[in-house]
Amino acid sequence: MTIRLLSFLLAACLAACSPKYNWRDYASPDARYRVTFPAKPASATRTIDLDGMRVDMTMTAAEVDGVTFAVGSAKAPDAARAQAALDAMKLALLRNIGADPARLNTASASASNDSASRRAIDVDATGPVQGAGQQMRLVGHFEARGTRFYQVIVVGRDKAVPPEQIEQFFTSFTLQ
Repeated sequence: MTIRLLSFLLAACLAACSPKYNWRDYASPDARYRVTFPAKPASATRTIDLDGMRVDMTMTAAEVDGVTFAVGSAKAPDAARAQAALDAMKLALLRNIGADPARLNTASASASNDSASRRAIDVDATGPVQGAGQQMRLVGHFEARGTRFYQVIVVGRDKAVPPEQIEQFFTSFTLQ
């Protein structure tokens, strides 16, 4: 009986050692940011249209239990267009989840100096999942520094998005 108990405890310990969130550092090879993803990320680049500005955006993302953790980055022709891209990205993502832009929790900040302009927008929004009777949640940070701009997002079903994992992801994002 003791061997069975020891076998059970060993199996339980091994199961506990395979975490759902397997955090790993990631450094972008071209966009000068670092972030920690909750699983092995994949990257893809495609051309997108942001209010008439066509840019090649590289998106790097990982998914855990239907929740996506992603960082997108692109470069605009000038700093003013990079800052304008933040609003376009935010609105496109809000439309994707069916969120009402008038009912957002947002914060924004701007700064400017001789070397680079900077603007950031933070958003936390929910919207209906079509036909499922559930809410999607989008937590996003949109930032422009000079001509480069970024979107850092977590999106998934509202109840499936764990606050502590959101915090870990967003606090790990740094620009170099």
